[in-house]
Amino acid sequence: MTKEKSCGALVYRKQGQAIQLLILRHKMGGHWSFPKGHVEDGETEVQTALREVREETGLNISLLDGFREQVSYSPRPGISKDVVYFLGFAEDSRTTPQEEEISEIRWVNLARLSYYLTYENDRRIVRGMTRFLRNKGVLRRRRVRHQRTDTPQNPGAQQ
Repeated sequence: MTKEKSCGALVYRKQGQAIQLLILRHKMGGHWSFPKGHVEDGETEVQTALREVREETGLNISLLDGFREQVSYSPRPGISKDVVYFLGFAEDSRTTPQEEEISEIRWVNLARLSYYLTYENDRRIVRGMTRFLRNKGVLRRRRVRHQRTDTPQNPGAQQ
């Protein structure tokens, strides 16, 4: 079996209180995913991720220490592929898509991201990123709202 390795990054920005992730629609296949590409000879994983984000989106990003997630899958029979993802922050969010490979780039609110992502591996990476950002205090924990039982269901109604 032939082994392939790619590296990329989940890229986020803050819009007010919201966290948005950058996603790409690939011309080949039409699926939505994150910037990534093959490791070139002599490159480290981090160098590959930064280069691929820059090539595919035009963005220069800062990687956050401590986030490295890997997925493995078989894109074709006889091929095993590992993809390593890092997490990056974009100060400037103006993008320029790589015309040969990318048909569209979007910034999507974290809460709506699952509607776009094609593959479960990508959803799993986003769940790991969400936990990571919560632990770092970048993303607030969700509050669970409980309905009070000592108030009427329709507070405006006359009893």
